[in-house]
Formats: sequence, C-alpha cells, structure tokens
Amino acid sequence: MLIFTPLLLVLFSLVECSPKLYNTGKDFAAAGNYQDAITQYTQQIAEKPEFTDAYIARAEAYEKMGNLTEAAGDYKRATSFDEKNASYFYNSGRLYFELKDYNEAISMLSKATTLDKKHIKAFKLKRDSYIELKEFDKALKESDAILALEQEAKNFYWHGYINDKLGNYNVSETFFKKSIEKSPSTLEAYISLADVLLKSKKLDESLSTCNKALSIDDKNKEALWIRSKVYREKIDYTKAIDDLSKIIIFSPSDDNAYYTRGLYSQEFNKHQDAINDFSKVISLNSKNALAYFNRAKSFEEITQYAKAVADYKVYLSLSDSKDADAQSRLELANKRLFELNRESNKPALEFIQPIQLEATKINVIQNATTATFKGVIKDESSIQYAKIEGVDVKFIEGSANNEFEVIVDVTGKEAISVAVADIYNNVLASTLIINRTEINAPQISLIAPFASTSGEVYLAVDNRKLYVEGRISDENLIKSISVEDMNASYAVETKNPEFFATIDIANKNKFVVKAEDIYGNITTQEFKINREAFDISQDNPMGKTWVIFIENSSYETFASLDGPVKDVSMMKAALANYKVHNIVHKKDMTKEQMEKFFSIELRDLVRSNQVNSLLVWYAGHGKSVNETGYWVPIDAKRDDEFTYFNINTLKAALQSYSQFVTHTLVITDACESGPTFYQAMRSGLKERDCGDWEATKFKSSQVLSSAGYELAVDNSQFTKTFANSLMNNPNACLPIENIVSKVTVAVAKSGSQKPQFGKIDGLVDEGGTFFFITKDK
Repeated sequence: MLIFTPLLLVLFSLVECSPKLYNTGKDFAAAGNYQDAITQYTQQIAEKPEFTDAYIARAEAYEKMGNLTEAAGDYKRATSFDEKNASYFYNSGRLYFELKDYNEAISMLSKATTLDKKHIKAFKLKRDSYIELKEFDKALKESDAILALEQEAKNFYWHGYINDKLGNYNVSETFFKKSIEKSPSTLEAYISLADVLLKSKKLDESLSTCNKALSIDDKNKEALWIRSKVYREKIDYTKAIDDLSKIIIFSPSDDNAYYTRGLYSQEFNKHQDAINDFSKVISLNSKNALAYFNRAKSFEEITQYAKAVADYKVYLSLSDSKDADAQSRLELANKRLFELNRESNKPALEFIQPIQLEATKINVIQNATTATFKGVIKDESSIQYAKIEGVDVKFIEGSANNEFEVIVDVTGKEAISVAVADIYNNVLASTLIINRTEINAPQISLIAPFASTSGEVYLAVDNRKLYVEGRISDENLIKSISVEDMNASYAVETKNPEFFATIDIANKNKFVVKAEDIYGNITTQEFKINREAFDISQDNPMGKTWVIFIENSSYETFASLDGPVKDVSMMKAALANYKVHNIVHKKDMTKEQMEKFFSIELRDLVRSNQVNSLLVWYAGHGKSVNETGYWVPIDAKRDDEFTYFNINTLKAALQSYSQFVTHTLVITDACESGPTFYQAMRSGLKERDCGDWEATKFKSSQVLSSAGYELAVDNSQFTKTFANSLMNNPNACLPIENIVSKVTVAVAKSGSQKPQFGKIDGLVDEGGTFFFITKDK
C-alpha cells in the first residue's frame, strides 16, 4: 500500500499550482524569444488576472522589444495589485518619461517618491519631467529634495540650470561653481556659468570662464558663441566676428552663425561683409524675413537703393505683422520704402471714354449737359488726389490700374480742367478744350433672321433660342452693340461692323437691338417676332426643305461608276411629287470642293435661306479605314487615306449649322463607309405618324447607309427601293422609318449587306424624324 507523507503532500500541491505558462514565458525570455514569452505571459494573465509577476515579466519583455507603451502600461497595471511597490511606479514613470508623456511620468514617479522618500532616481526623473514641461518652479522643489539626498556635481549643475531659467542668476552662478568644484572637467558647467555671468554683465569673469571651457574643448560651439557675445558687449567686434567665423568653419551650414556675424559686421560698419553673410543666410533659408530686412539696411548704407527696395518688399511679404518687434520693423521698412521710391515724374491721365484723339481736346456730344468720363491714371507711385472740373475722381474698386469713372456738368462749357497729384506731390494740371461731336445715330440692319421693312421677323421654327446677325452703319467706330441687353460680338476696330448674338426669346414677342458709337450716339431698334411660319412652312410641317445630291462617278484612280448618275435622276423624279423647296446637285467633287461646300457654302445657304429640313444624299465610292468612314472624292488616291473625305468632317460641318436646321437626314449610298458616323438604334423601328407634332417639331439627326457600289457597272437595289417607296406612297406623308423598313427587306432579298439606320453621333436629336410630305395628298 502506497502511503503519502505530509511533506510529499505539500510538494504535490505546489507542483499542481505552479504557474506553468509563466515559467514557460520565463524560459522563452531567457532565450531571447520575447514575443513567445509575451504570448505565454498574456495567457497566464488571462487565467489569473491578479498574477502580478506575469505583468512585470511581460513589461520587461515589451521593453526588450522596444514597445515602451505596453511596457509602461503593464508596470502601471501591476501597481493596482501591489500599491506598496515603489519600483513598479518608478519603472512605469521611467518609461512614460522616455515616451515623453511627462505628466503621466510625474504621476507615477510622485507615487514612487511617496512610498520611498529616498528614491533618488524617481526624484531626478520627476525633476527632469518638470524641466521638459518648462515648469521650473516645480522642478526647483524636486531639485531641493535631490540635493538633500545627494550633493553631486550633476545635481548642483541642474540646480543652477533651473535657477538660471527662473532668472535667479546669482543663485545659478553659485551652484554652477559648486558643480565645477565637484567636477573641474565638466564642460557644460563652464558653458552655463559663462552664460549666466554674461547675463549678469560680469563680462571679464564670463570671458575667463569661456576660455576655461575652450581649454577643455577648443572647438566647442557654445563656448565660442558665448565668448563672441562677450566680445560684442566689450565692443571688440574683430574678436567677436573671429569667434563666429570659427563656428562657421566647424558648421558651414549654420545659418544663425552667418546671420549673427552679419549683424556684428553691420554694427561694425562693414556693410559689404554683412551683405555677404545675409545673402548666405537667404541661400540657406529663403524664408528668413530678418535676413532680407537687415540686408536691405546694409544696401541702403552703400547706396544700392534698388536692391534695398527689393529686400524691404520681400520682408513685408514674409513678416508676421502680429509680432510687436515685427510691427516696428514693418513701420521702418514702409518709411524707408517711401523715401527710397521717391520720384519726380508727373502722373499721366488717359481717357478711355470718350476716346481722346488729340492731346489738348476732349470729345463731348453736341448739346450734352453732362459727360461721363472713363479713364486710367498711370503713375509710378500712388495717387494722392484726382479732379476733373473740380469733381473728385473715385477709382473703381478692384481695378488693376487706377481706373475711374466720373460724371461732369459740361453745360455751356468750352473746356474742362484736370488736376492729378501723386503721394510725392508731383502734379499734373491741364485744361482740355471741349470738342462737340456729331449726333448722327448708327443704323441697324438684320441679316438673320430676315426682317421686313416694318421690322417684323418671321420665324419658321419656334425655338427658345434665336441667333441674330446684323450690320451697323455709322460714320465712326462703334463702342457697343447689344441684343436684348446681351453684348453682341463684333470687330471693335472695324467701321460698319457685322455683329452676332444668340438670345432667349421664350415668352417674348419682340427683341431690341441697341448700338452706340464712340461719341455716344445711340440707336435702339425694336423687332417684332412673328411666330407664324412662312406660307410654305404653314403647308409643310417639315418647314423649308432642301435636298443636296452629291454625285461622284467619274474617278481619276478609282473605278468609275454608272450607278450614281442613274440613281440621282431616279431620286429627283421620285421627289418631284413631294414638298422640296430646293435641290442642289453637285457632281464629281474633289476633296477640296467637298470640304469647302459642307463647311462654308452649304452653311451660308442654310442660314441665309432659313432651311428647316435638310437631306444630304451621297452616291459614289466609300471607304472604311480603321473604323473611320470616308466618302471618296473623284481626285482621291487609292493608297492615300489623307485624300479621302472624312465623314467626321461632314459631321463637324453639320454641327456648325445644326442650330438653324430642325431635321437632318444623311443618306450615303457608298460602300465601306464605316460605322463611326451613326449611333445604332437600340430597338426596332418606331412607327411614326405625320400628325405627331413632336415628330415634326423636335429635332432629328439621322443617317441611312447602304452597302454602296461595288462595281463600275452597278445597279443599286437600295436607291431603287427608296425611290419606289416614294413614288408608290398613297399617303399624305411618308416617314423615313417606313422607307428604311422597305429598303432593308428588299436589300436583304438581293443578298447585299443590310443597310444601317440610326442617329448621327454628336448631333442633337430630340426624338423627331424626317417626313416626306406630298404636294397633292
């Protein structure tokens, strides 16, 4: 029988309760595997949250990995389970200090010093935290506590440092000296003592202390810097500048050393040396406003006024005007600029309205009692005052130059006086003879839309927008033209100019054109809007309809075609029974002729004749290259794509006069003309009714493209069916959709490529369509 002794029972119990995860973590930590150690400690804490040792061990591991935030947090968590352990508070405070969380560090360290009144490390870190926070009065109390516990050189030094910051220079001096007594080779104590002695104006003693510091380190910048200040106080600029030069040798990019040396040189009346140093500062830091300010002062001293002015201006742009010292410098800079910019040139006045054609005369409308003068006053300096015939001139706010507008009484006057003075009292005083000008008003005539002799404008299309084009006739140049208070476009420097404007005429039955010449003569003419269409348009819902045939058959390098001649004749015959107001037939066109016709000639014809519906029919060769469609002019070369007529050029031309045309239909009976010209229909053809006002009033831009002519001897099923559809139509009108349906079926039966019908890509299409309206039905 197995018997357990009491000792064995105790050992067994200890083994059963041993923190296995914690021990595993310690093993990982000992091996330097801190991440795995942290994992074990974390699991241990999850099982036993009050296990303080696990928090401490995890904090140590976190610190080893450089994760000071988590380490500080774990030490702080440990204090909640053991509030009497000063080391936990200290280590937490130490880490918060390293993290620069000084307030949290002070909180932790204060608890450490409360638990352990002699915890010198905690006191020191608490002092250092207050120093970092610039709370020097609190830092002084901690320093007193440290000195009560430990009187070492470093502690004396920090006590002197804190008193220096508090302005207690004598006390500071005493403790810096005590620090030196304890440790005669401590360089920073000599430097701080020299600085305090300088502040106390103990110049000789400060100089001696600087020399002692430099005997320890002859390249020490701080010691050289303080000694240069001492020499400056002693009015020994040569030695002061020498010490700064040594600093620059050791630190060639120290802009503060250059700047200070520049100030010393300026005080020593060595202005060129000062300018060189300030220039170096600016090269190192172009935003240093004071460098510009002081360089300007030195430029003044050596009479380089233009450079001084430039530097003062830069200073004004960079300076912080809220700073009191900057305010003082700004006032000085402005005063210096005022004097440096002083000039003796008189102001110059230029009249814009009326235009002054002679230097001694000014134009005023005959019999006018008041005159409005507009102009510009030019001067190198600001204007002090300006008067025309005793009336104060007010400059237009926000104008780039001294622009003005003033109304003057000219009743019975033969001359007006002008007086202008700038801020330097340079005065322009002159008398201008009044030249009374003609009073003939400009004459207005409309080109488009057409206006009757009674001033009535007939509109074939009831659009919201109206394009107005006209011409002004006058003896003189025109100053302004407006249509319904909208400025019109015209050539300002041209006599009898044409003008253009687009106005909104919604809910209006008239519009007004106003013109004024350079002498103020004004014409206002009213035009009545007649929305009843022309007789021809009243009978035809499609309005004035034109058909353009382009027949290309006699080619220079491509195979000649017989089909276009027959097909155009067939289409003319078919259209004879329909309301077509004009047919333009162009034969065998070159590329240049095609471009000029569509871009200029057809545009002018459409605009001048107020065409509402336009059908363009092309019969001839076509090409498609890289998905771009072309019509082939008769002079095109087979191997030269540039010699073809790009259909996109046609589209651009149509766009330029689409504002005048309600319905545009392009029919291209040409092979390979390509898909780029149209947008394919997304659904089947919609049945259209001639009585549908939307279909006739809303814009349409459509294209129908056949497979075209493949051979020199050809017979187009496309055109044949199209013409038959027109000739055999029993109804009063025929929508293009019906023709497309018939043509598509007929072409398909013949085995040719299916025609393509759709909207013209890029042109406005509001859902209308093209109707062929018969004459007699």
